Amino acid sequence: MASLPLILSSSTVSDIGYVRHDNQDSSFAGEHLVTVCDGMGGHAGGDTASTIAIRSLAHIEGVTGVNPNGMADMMVTSIIAAHDAIVGKAKRERKLAGMGTTVVALRMVDDFWVLAHIGDSRAYLLREGKLIRGTKDHSYVQHLVDTGRITPEQAKSHSQRNVVMRVLGDFDIDPRPDVSIRTALPGDRWMLCSDGLCGVLEDATIREVLLGTPDLQKCAQKLVSMALKAGSTDNVTIAIVEAHQAANSEDATRPHQVPLLGGAASKAPQPIADIIDSPVAIAPPLRENEDSPASRAAALAHTRPHADSGSSSSSSSAGSGAAEGNERSRESKTEGSKGSPADKVLQITLPHSAHEEGAVPETGEIPIVQKANGILSDDPHDPQVKEAVRVEASKAARKAHKHKVVTRTGKALGTLLLIAALALGAMGTYRWFQQRYYLGEADGVVAIYRGVPTNIFGFSLSRVEEKTDIQVSDLPSAWQDQLERGISVDSLAAAYDHIKPIEKEAKANKANQSKKTTASPSPSGKRSPSSKSTSKS
Repeated sequence: MASLPLILSSSTVSDIGYVRHDNQDSSFAGEHLVTVCDGMGGHAGGDTASTIAIRSLAHIEGVTGVNPNGMADMMVTSIIAAHDAIVGKAKRERKLAGMGTTVVALRMVDDFWVLAHIGDSRAYLLREGKLIRGTKDHSYVQHLVDTGRITPEQAKSHSQRNVVMRVLGDFDIDPRPDVSIRTALPGDRWMLCSDGLCGVLEDATIREVLLGTPDLQKCAQKLVSMALKAGSTDNVTIAIVEAHQAANSEDATRPHQVPLLGGAASKAPQPIADIIDSPVAIAPPLRENEDSPASRAAALAHTRPHADSGSSSSSSSAGSGAAEGNERSRESKTEGSKGSPADKVLQITLPHSAHEEGAVPETGEIPIVQKANGILSDDPHDPQVKEAVRVEASKAARKAHKHKVVTRTGKALGTLLLIAALALGAMGTYRWFQQRYYLGEADGVVAIYRGVPTNIFGFSLSRVEEKTDIQVSDLPSAWQDQLERGISVDSLAAAYDHIKPIEKEAKANKANQSKKTTASPSPSGKRSPSSKSTSKS
């Protein structure tokens, strides 16, 4: 008798973080495919690039009848297609020029793991208590480590640790991903993440949490929270995957979960639902204490959208709920049906084909329930649906009552407390910012700035500490782009140290350009090799 196949469970959490103004990461956690993409390219581009990559890979969720090698080829083809789509969109819309994204994607096929990645988003495998890194970063510091110029420990604090050498997007870079295939074993647990997480958490910490937190969603929530508390200044996205043996033949074939979307891709779930021809759900947001000092500091840098206080159902509006994505209030929590702990009320978007086949569309009043056997139901006569409606109505009543109580206590007192909290948070945030340094451009020369390269409500959080005599125009375009965005360093001493290689680069580039001009009066169309690097903003 043939052994039962392995089945996959997954979950994901994506959070904007405490510094960024928007979430440029995207994630997909399905029954067969899991992927994390870290977008880059400014305010308008990064989220677009990562969403395009998710949509290009999503169809792999439903592919059947392909062996592991065939799946590896399919993943490569889909990732290159994502690259072409990103480049094409950037050419059509000039404001998106320079956008790109990393990709790390994992697919189970015939009890084999097929892993593809490009960029510095990582995949870790926890097997029999041992944490194995499944990917190698396509980054500048990894190149320095590989060539023996720095140690892995030095790479963690290197000033250029955010410079990636290979990504998808509007760059003159090879878009082919690295692909590996390995045997899947029961109990294998994978973690896919953006560098907002692995850039601040040690491998030992990641192993401890993966090993000690059985629930996938709780594990993802805990790791994202730990990354933010450890000082991550980027978006933080994670997907957790686990393989286990099917209980019987029926268990091996029935659906176990609705695919989850996180980050930028969750803002428009309908196209992905249509691509995989299956319902998709918005991943739960990060849940944490809104009164923490870090959260108050984040509120000064950007405003999080909040759920409509008048809504009585968190799951029934696929349109408006999806538009908010995981940037809804972190206080919102999903309550399952008391009739069965396995039933979940989700923000589900159905594919258009389901409506065409006569399925009942979401009404904004009746929630869709995923039952313990994997079936979706919005039948108002179903006992679990009735219970879910009762829970939602109870939540709305409690919310309305709480609103009245808060109003009666006095709006004036609340306003004063809010002003005081914002003032304290602003002072603390400003002091922290003034302990930071970065290199940038001022009056055409390289300069050392105190603060961070951003502003709040028009108020700049940095000032020029010292100007150098290095002309920005003497540097290669890649260095100029990095200086325009700001090169963060840990201290003033580190800034001085970083000036030295920049000065050497400027002299070398100026001399090289002078030689080219002498050798050939006609301008060359080729780019400098150093311009092939790109730094994530």
